[in-house]
Amino acid sequence: MKIKHRQQFLVVLTIAVAALFIGERLVYEPLANWWAVRSQAVAALRKQVNDGKLLLQREQAIRSHWDQMRTNTLPADTSLAEQQVLRAFDNWSQDSAASLTSLTPQWNNDATNYLTVDWRVEASGDLDALTRFLYDIEKSPMALKIESVDLSARDDTGQQLTLALQINGLALTPQTK
Repeated sequence: MKIKHRQQFLVVLTIAVAALFIGERLVYEPLANWWAVRSQAVAALRKQVNDGKLLLQREQAIRSHWDQMRTNTLPADTSLAEQQVLRAFDNWSQDSAASLTSLTPQWNNDATNYLTVDWRVEASGDLDALTRFLYDIEKSPMALKIESVDLSARDDTGQQLTLALQINGLALTPQTK
């Protein structure tokens, strides 16, 4: 190969390498990044579609569960709700042989579509009676949630116990359409 041809070859080769480098940096990398982002977006959309299909398949079960939860909430009328909860506490205390010493409701109107009531409940009895009392509250379908439990002994042997509960209740207000 002659020097002139070699120089031309090296110039063409340098231009080709430079063109490939510029093409890779300016064309291939942006397109590859765009494709990766697009693939992630398509995967996310496919997951959303799949989640939507699963939700539609479970619609009837979810609606029936929600209807059951709505029917078990406390009435929106505060006096009626208090009467219902007091009756339930009385039944639970009689079933468990625990004696109720204090029941104090505190109504909260934090939102427009529901009311909450905080109950401070104190009961006394032996361990069996208080555990049965707690079990009856938890097992109840009423919209009550035990927030805190405080158990203390009233005597030195621990046979007589006092149970202090903080319980939240939920009352949904009627929806206007």
